[in-house]
Amino acid sequence: MSEIEKDLLVSDEEAGEEKVSKNFIEQIIDKDLAEGVYDTVRTRFPPEPNGYLHIGHAKSILLNYGLAQKYGGKFNMRFDDTNPTKEKIEFVESIKADIQWLGADWEDRLFFASNYFGDMYEAAVKLIKKGKAYVSDLTAEQIREYRGSFEEPGKNDPSRERSVEENLQLFEDMKNGKFADGEKVLRAKIDMASPNINMRDPVIYRVAHMTHHNTGDQWCIYPMYDFAHPIEDAIEGITHSICTLEFEDHRPLYDWVVRELEYPQPPKQIEFAKLYLKNVVTGKRYIKKLVEEKIVDGWDDPRLVSIAALRRRGFTPESIKKFVELCGVSKANSIADYAMLEYCIREDLKAKAPRLMAILDPVKLVIDNYPEDQVEWLEAPKNLENEELGSRQVPFSKELYIEREDFMEEPPKKYFRMFPGNEVRLMNAYFVKCTGCVKDESGKVVEVHCTYDPETRGGNANDGRKVKGTIHWVSAAKAIKAEVRLYENIIDEEKGVYNEDGSLNLNPNSLTVLKECYLEPAFAGAKAYDNFQFVRQGFFCVDAKDSTEDAMVFNRIVSLKSSFVLPKN
Repeated sequence: MSEIEKDLLVSDEEAGEEKVSKNFIEQIIDKDLAEGVYDTVRTRFPPEPNGYLHIGHAKSILLNYGLAQKYGGKFNMRFDDTNPTKEKIEFVESIKADIQWLGADWEDRLFFASNYFGDMYEAAVKLIKKGKAYVSDLTAEQIREYRGSFEEPGKNDPSRERSVEENLQLFEDMKNGKFADGEKVLRAKIDMASPNINMRDPVIYRVAHMTHHNTGDQWCIYPMYDFAHPIEDAIEGITHSICTLEFEDHRPLYDWVVRELEYPQPPKQIEFAKLYLKNVVTGKRYIKKLVEEKIVDGWDDPRLVSIAALRRRGFTPESIKKFVELCGVSKANSIADYAMLEYCIREDLKAKAPRLMAILDPVKLVIDNYPEDQVEWLEAPKNLENEELGSRQVPFSKELYIEREDFMEEPPKKYFRMFPGNEVRLMNAYFVKCTGCVKDESGKVVEVHCTYDPETRGGNANDGRKVKGTIHWVSAAKAIKAEVRLYENIIDEEKGVYNEDGSLNLNPNSLTVLKECYLEPAFAGAKAYDNFQFVRQGFFCVDAKDSTEDAMVFNRIVSLKSSFVLPKN
């Protein structure tokens, strides 16, 4: 049983039995199967390859794939590549990688809308022959003018009553490249007085002399999305075409296309609410601008919420799935807090990620009474919440690195870490007592000095004395030097996402790069995307783009502290 299915099981204490709580889409599918509308379930995910996928797309991917799995059906992957002006192979490959990473398996069913261009052309010819489509001479601006408004009906195109023969010839001439871009379009002949503006003779084909990433220069006419999409679904045998709410007003056109083209078992379009995250940037044109202006280092910059960016930052497929499940499936638009996404990755990693010591803002700690050349190897668990991860050996020596914030020469009350005269525990090692510090000419502390009690190996005193402070450390002699990147929201949350002029309110502190960080040797061999918990610091991931074996780079996924509280059912 999948995690999604487990979450659907709700305990009925009064009845003493389990009942299944289903979302509205599952209820529709159950009804269709029970009434024999369909005898199987086939879903699809149909992205346009004009950018990278973001967190909102993850909901659609996992919903469509999860439904196919739940009902023992099939899941198709299809690129809706009907607009060659914005599409690139780069986006095709990134989308495939994202979907595979999320665990949605299309098996051998990878399709492109462009593979059906011949079928779509024949479908358009069929509509012309039925008197349901005509070639128009109007410009795009004139078509908008003729369409009318919400208050006023549209008026008929002067070309609306062209003969079938003339329309067939003109459409063939469009296909053969005899017209310039925008000179002719093919419109569906429906109802210019319809209260639904989408039904007022929509354009279904346009002339565009563009090279397509998949079909090259084979075509100079391209179908519009609202015409192409239902045809693709019907050809592939999709039963439930699940899309987001903005397509609800387009459903009558979807149904009109499959009905007029007389498909024997037409697909059914169902709309659900998008997944929105508060104070994030998902608009492709905004991200494109951030990339072009080098504010971010690509579509996968860890400050973004593209799926590639979340993966690079260190989020796991399991955390994304949990987040999508918590958001639920409904018809009502809502906005989720980023803190919920952070909660999901903390929950996923807290028992899976090794907990190792890393010093991000180092100051040297010198143990004056420790033997000069001695190195001890101390055993320490990798994760106290998961014994199966085992233990590791940690080197201990005379000179260590500790966090600068763990020493204060003149501490405030209730400061239990290191200050002159105070004794603290070095995690998994010894008690040490601070004796003083060394400063440079500017007054900055460059060394902290202490003595250790050799009878406290392992972090406990035989005489029963207690200490209130425990700090982590790294052996200076054996440390691995690394770069660590700390991320905040790329948006200034206090000001909101957008300025009055439509530009983004960017946070100038969204990235902090720490060049002088030191890690314990157990980090050696860490690979791209490997996740760790840095003791007392947060969860971190090896950067997949910039980290090398000789110069490791880590991204902070999330801090340890959380403001999110999981709602009670």
